[in-house]
Amino acid sequence: MTTTMPMRLAAAAGGAYRRVFAGSPVAPLLSRPNPVRRTGYDLDVVVRRIVPEAEDVVSLELDGTALPAWQPGAHLDVFLPSGRQRSYSLCGEMSTYRIAVRRIGQGSREIHELREGDRLRIRGPRNAFPLVTNAPAYLFIAGGIGITPILPMVRFCHERGLPWRLVYFGRSRSAMPFLAELPGGPVDIRPDDEYGVPDLGQVLPLAPPGAAVYLCGPPPLMAPARQIIRRVNPTASVHSERFGPPSVEGGKPFEIHLRRSGKTIEVGAEESVLAAIRRALPGVTYSCRQGFCGTCKVRVLGGDVEHRDRLLTDAERDEEMLVCVSRSTSGPLVLDL
Repeated sequence: MTTTMPMRLAAAAGGAYRRVFAGSPVAPLLSRPNPVRRTGYDLDVVVRRIVPEAEDVVSLELDGTALPAWQPGAHLDVFLPSGRQRSYSLCGEMSTYRIAVRRIGQGSREIHELREGDRLRIRGPRNAFPLVTNAPAYLFIAGGIGITPILPMVRFCHERGLPWRLVYFGRSRSAMPFLAELPGGPVDIRPDDEYGVPDLGQVLPLAPPGAAVYLCGPPPLMAPARQIIRRVNPTASVHSERFGPPSVEGGKPFEIHLRRSGKTIEVGAEESVLAAIRRALPGVTYSCRQGFCGTCKVRVLGGDVEHRDRLLTDAERDEEMLVCVSRSTSGPLVLDL
């Protein structure tokens, strides 16, 4: 390539810039970094369609301008009219935004009180339960409303000809949403009133060697999964998403001092920091209670944190923690609350 006079002048100018500006002490002030935010997008949407899907379950189709693409396993943070924030899995075709909610607790009751045409603020989509795409086979296990993140995964595998199998548990067929939407293939529908209490010891051996096993459902269903799979199929990988917070493992009691409130609270060995805080400050915000949404992020003013979240960067962990899952390594914590 022939070097022209304008190109030589541009190169010289670039060199001068690097020597004079980039190496200057003021460079960090005049050219600040713009880090990628990991908290998703805040978007305004309209409830376009509400459909009863099963006993106490409705789906909501959301519409908005330039909604980001999403992948199986993704969820939305939904800001409810009361100000509460809750996370719901996307469960429709990947060209649409659809969530499904069972009526459990105040947050879900608010969803059930919405009407078509109502407006909502959402954040996302984000994915803490991604589908690996290079597994030799897939076993999907859903319990009740846990079918919501699993359904797009099953569709994804079915449409691409990947080997998969679905086992779907529920109280009864009338309580199990999206039965009519399941693709044709190896699907086992196992309602409790027909098959009895779910037994993962019978189901997990169905996974072929090296399979990716995906589970979503209530904690009692999923709790033994990893121990069983290690015994019956050690080459398989287990991926799970739970409805409620994980139990505290290896916890020890410690104190937290809430600087702005002037309160000191004891955190029990089997209690989360969030639960302890809510005894003194019941209005503190939270959502997933599993360490991935960031709603309960709090500034740490003192103490050493044992971080158990899946969200914060190393730099953020120097000053902040997610109180739903993280704890003290030893001694008290001082929080900006």
